[in-house]
Amino acid sequence: MSAPAGPHSDRTRIVATLLLLAMTATWGSTFFLIKDLVAHVPSADFLVVRFAIAALAMNLVFHRQVMSLPRNAVRTSLLLGALYGTAQILQTVGLEHTSASVSGFVTGAYVVLTPILGALLLRERLPGVMWVAVALATVGLGVLSLRGFAVGLGESLTLAAALLYALHIVGLGRWSTPAEATGMACIQAAVISLVALVAALPGGITLPATGGQWTSLLYMALVAGAFALWAQTWAQAHVHPTRAAIIMTTEPVFAAFFAVLFGGESLTGRMLLGGGLVLAAMYLSELRVRAVHDVIDDERPSEALHHDAP
Repeated sequence: MSAPAGPHSDRTRIVATLLLLAMTATWGSTFFLIKDLVAHVPSADFLVVRFAIAALAMNLVFHRQVMSLPRNAVRTSLLLGALYGTAQILQTVGLEHTSASVSGFVTGAYVVLTPILGALLLRERLPGVMWVAVALATVGLGVLSLRGFAVGLGESLTLAAALLYALHIVGLGRWSTPAEATGMACIQAAVISLVALVAALPGGITLPATGGQWTSLLYMALVAGAFALWAQTWAQAHVHPTRAAIIMTTEPVFAAFFAVLFGGESLTGRMLLGGGLVLAAMYLSELRVRAVHDVIDDERPSEALHHDAP
């Protein structure tokens, strides 16, 4: 799979950025919903049902795009879905052994791991301004999330999840193309559901019991699942992985916003400071986006951005 020759248009990059922000906002809006739902439905069971519904809906609507995928795109989608699904399980199990705030911070380590993996695996070089943005985002996540930190089983599992999320982001940036993004997203959703099913089967599958729980689950399946997975897959065909990771660190900012707006929580100075640092990181990466793409395009031919999967 080769990227189109020449740099992406500014308009397309803006659309991709807005899609990533919309995706991250939907993720952030689910925190207070998940908190109530997993009190009644085990986490792995919730993930199975959520992504099964997402996969069913996506494959019913976009079956032609799935059937038209070349074999290498199918193989890539299977790999990326397995990475994401395993990360979801590790993050969920890790959350059982650590606090939600520490889990949020450690998961956000993908913003640091993404450029490191890009450098190691793809031999990418980023301008110093992007590393500054990564540092700002990391500090912002810490201010938002950390209230004490100790390394144990929960933190270790969550860090492993962050590593897999970073690999997923790098993989999407390498192999996702606009023409194949929809079909790839459909396959990923199905694989994520299957990975979660393996984790859930030993205890059986528990389903939501009330209309309100099903409403929350359907929103998380169709909006924060199907739409979000497609949006990330398509957007990362146009946005550099490190920039995508920085944009996605706005998730706890949106989570705090929705928790205050709908969850009854109070606005604090930590929220304002941490959120401001994360937003500053995103603005810094946006401010220099043309320079970043110029450096990448000058150092590597456009075909290097989207190679055939091995």
